[in-house]
Amino acid sequence: MAHWHDSSRANNTTRRTHECRHWFRKGCLIVMTKANKMRMALWAALFVLALAPIAGGPLSLEAQEGRQQMAGHPRVPTSGGAHTAQAGGERSSAIILVESDEDYRIAPGDVIDVQVEDAPELSRTFRVSAAGTFLMPYLGRIVAQQKTTEELAKLIADGLRGRYLKQPQVTVVVRQYNSYSFFIQGAVRHPGVYQIQGRPSLLKLITIAGGLADNHGSSAFIIREIKQPQAPNSATEDGAKYELIKANISALFKGSFDQDIFVEPGDIINIPPTDVFFVAGEVHAPGSFPLKEGTTLRQAISLAQGTTFKAATNRGVIFREGSADGKRQEIKVDISEVMGGKKEDIPIVANDIIIIPNSRFKSVSGALLSAFGFSAARAPLRY
Repeated sequence: MAHWHDSSRANNTTRRTHECRHWFRKGCLIVMTKANKMRMALWAALFVLALAPIAGGPLSLEAQEGRQQMAGHPRVPTSGGAHTAQAGGERSSAIILVESDEDYRIAPGDVIDVQVEDAPELSRTFRVSAAGTFLMPYLGRIVAQQKTTEELAKLIADGLRGRYLKQPQVTVVVRQYNSYSFFIQGAVRHPGVYQIQGRPSLLKLITIAGGLADNHGSSAFIIREIKQPQAPNSATEDGAKYELIKANISALFKGSFDQDIFVEPGDIINIPPTDVFFVAGEVHAPGSFPLKEGTTLRQAISLAQGTTFKAATNRGVIFREGSADGKRQEIKVDISEVMGGKKEDIPIVANDIIIIPNSRFKSVSGALLSAFGFSAARAPLRY
């Protein structure tokens, strides 16, 4: 009897052990299932967030601003051609700028969108006439020519304020630019007049002209007529005024886009070829070299890869433009002493011809100089 009791107890213990294992496994399975579901939900949420800018359109301006601030970048406008003017009593008349090309001035032939908040009957698309105006309901003829979108939005808002709307908010967008003529000359591959729609930047215009020529300098000059405001029906004033705008194209092509100036209709763009100087005679690499600001004789000889063993470095000559009779000045210089630092270095100017004679000759060969198409002045100068 005792034996049966012990056996029954053992069976009960075994059964309870199996039940515990069963419920433990079931519990683990439930926990793992829930964990997998949570993991899948988390991945799904991350996937949706990643696709949100693509599937749902662009990020909001605030979101983009936050991203740019996190990345250390300044805020970059994202909409083109629009300015909003807000007018009213308690609310400030602030101008909200959302265009990088904010200084573009509207011209005849441009198509503009005028949007007036809470007044759809006033929101329309207009083409600026040849006279630079357009007709707007309730306000009549408005002069748009030579105004920025910001200025035009404010003008319309001021006209509507109080008479038709208490606090008008106006947005002006240039929908389509008219085509204009631009003239580019100088060191580009295809200089000439180009008809371009809109308002190109300097870089775009250089690209349209085939790019820079090999002999381009480091600067571009834009000659622009200064538009003088005129009273209605007044005669055009004689003696137009111009301004000269300089851009550093060397810096531009290295990524300094603050030098990428927008070009106005009628502008003349000139890219002068670089100044050069010449090194001839007993150097390893004779030829012409671009003249950079601050170039000296020592640097010029280095650019020509130094003198040969045959060079009479104590009898170097620089032929320089500038004499009254049109001939070149002859500047005698001991190049060996300049290169050795015993004598002061000599600044090089545009079109200098540096000649290092052969030690077998007593003077610079006239044939060598005439190869450049020049003759020397009789009175030599010495450094």
